[in-house]
This record gives sequence, C-alpha cells and structure tokens, in this order.
Amino acid sequence: MTDSKLFSPTSLGGITLANHIVMAPLTRNRAGPGLVPSAFAAEYYSQRATAGLVITEATQVSEQAQGYQDTPGIYSSEQIAGWRGVTDAVHAKSGRIFVQLWHVGRISHVDLHNGAAPVAPSAIRAEAKTFVNNGFAEVSEPRALELDEIPGIVESFRQAAANAVEAGFDGVEVHGANGYLLDQFLRETANVRTDIYGGSIENRARLLIEVVEAVAHEIGANRTGVRLSPASPASGVILASDEQPQFNYVVDALGKIGIAYIHVVEGATGGPRDATPFDFGALRQRFRNVYIANNGYNLELANQRLENGKADLIAFGHDFIANPDLVERLKAGIPLAQMDMATIYGGGAKGYTDYPFISSEAGA
Repeated sequence: MTDSKLFSPTSLGGITLANHIVMAPLTRNRAGPGLVPSAFAAEYYSQRATAGLVITEATQVSEQAQGYQDTPGIYSSEQIAGWRGVTDAVHAKSGRIFVQLWHVGRISHVDLHNGAAPVAPSAIRAEAKTFVNNGFAEVSEPRALELDEIPGIVESFRQAAANAVEAGFDGVEVHGANGYLLDQFLRETANVRTDIYGGSIENRARLLIEVVEAVAHEIGANRTGVRLSPASPASGVILASDEQPQFNYVVDALGKIGIAYIHVVEGATGGPRDATPFDFGALRQRFRNVYIANNGYNLELANQRLENGKADLIAFGHDFIANPDLVERLKAGIPLAQMDMATIYGGGAKGYTDYPFISSEAGA
C-alpha cells in the first residue's frame, strides 16, 4: 500500500502535508494547573507528528467554555506558552498542527464554574454526562445566553485564534460539532430562541458563521477549518427529522468565507456511519475546498474514498491513541495496537506517551 494516495503529500490552505492522514481531536483530560497543556503533551503530539495534519484535543476559548475536568485552554499567557512547547515539538518533527477551539455550552457542570450554570442557546438540559471530579456526572441545567452576551462568545473565539498563532499553530479548527455550543445553536431541538439567533435555518446558523468569519478575518481563511457532525446524536443531541437543509446552508456559507476545510463526522460520533439518513456526498459536492472525512475509517475505506474523490483527507481518531506511529503501521500493513480503556481520560504518562512504536516492538 506504499503507493496509496493516502501516503502521498498534499496541500491544505497553502501548507504542505506529508500525507493525507489527519489525527482527529481526542480529549484526554490531562491539562495541568491553570489548564495549561501537561508536561507530557509536547511528547504526546510530537510522537504522532507523522500524520499529515495533527488536530489537537478540543481547547476552550474562555473560562466559561470549559465543560470537562482538566481540559486545556488557550486564553491565558501560561496556556499560550504551554502550547508553544507543543507546536515547537511537532514542528521539530516536520509536522503540521492545528488547535481545535471549543465552547461546550450546556455540556458542563456547575462544579467547573463556581456554582454558576452553564450557558446554552436555550435553557434546555441535555441528556448527557461530563467528566468532572474524577468521574462522570450528569450535566447541569443551563441558562439561556442573553442577546448582549453573544458578541462576547464571538470575540472569545477570535482572541483564541490570535492566541493560537502566537502559540505557533499552523491554523485552527472551530468546533461546530458533537453537541457543543455552536452545534447547539444549529439544532432546533436545543435552540428555541425567538431572536436573530433562533427559529429559521439562517438564524440558527448565525453564531457559527459569525464565529468563523471573525476567526478567518483574524488569522486568514486559509488557516481556518470547521468541524461538523450533521447526523450525530453526540452529547445529548436530539436530531430533527431532516437535518440536511440546515447543514447544506451551513456548508454553503462556510464556502463563501473561503475556509481551508470542513471536517465532517460521517454518522454518529464514534458509532455507526449510517444510523441516520444523511447525504454527506451533498456536503462534499457543495464545498470547493478540502473535505476531511471522519468516523470509522480503516485503510481500505480510506483508500476507496480518496480514490473516488469522496474525500480529500481522512481523519483517524482512537487508532492514534494506542498507535503513535499509525501512519507507519498502516503503510506497512502491521496490526494496530489496542488502547487501554482505563487510561483514556486523566492521569499522566501511562496510556498517553508510553504506547510502543513498531521499532521498539521489533527490538523487544
């Protein structure tokens, strides 16, 4: 498979990628004091720098944006400095790295906010859990954002994008997926607002588009991507009977901004690819720039989608946890290592930076 398109160089927004493989964002809950990337983060990401593009774990744009214990931020000087250590380490391995920017909205807990309620488009609690106090707990009842608070949300993403450039990232991915704040605004089952941010397809997409416009204006559309999960019930999302018109509109609007890519979760996040009817091909056809396909890809399916033009890049998620050298394993046809479920969230080096490489296995 060494002559596969998957392993050939390509470009994204003016930068060269070593191959068509993307490391998808993976929450690991290992940030240190001040929600600064841990001392192990630089090693963790640099170990995986052979991916054409590394996208970091979701990273909150403000204190309000946090929804899980020990997830990193990118709003303080200490956090920016911590991320600079990560980007330097990845670039030293000739890798490319984007940071995923998120605001969790209602997927949070009062214990993370000194007793304050999480914010959401509407005061509708999600049937979901979050990782807090070293375990999983039901998310808290949210409050609806006031209209005059929404410009501050947009500004937090803009500033985070500026901070990302300062930290040395090659670009950013706006997290508009998986039931977090921007996705909540898109969903008529989570957003029952009657102002300019609710009701119609255009209004429900307004916040996402304003955020992306602000980020693209700050750092350049060619350094900006967006993740979407049109048919995923992640984080308590209740799907409408037909989500296609909403996401067709979103992708058209993102195309007009000229962003570098859309990163699409095809099906249920981490679950079935075809659980809910949705035409992902329509999104691919509507968007002229790079389409990153995500969810349940193996080598065979990745090659098939690249060869028939249904994707430009392929994102792999959980496989990168236990296989820091995933690219080399796929290329050589070597079986993949399995991750330790007990060490995915929280902890230190164990289950984070200690998974073996092919070379160490061969020498054992």
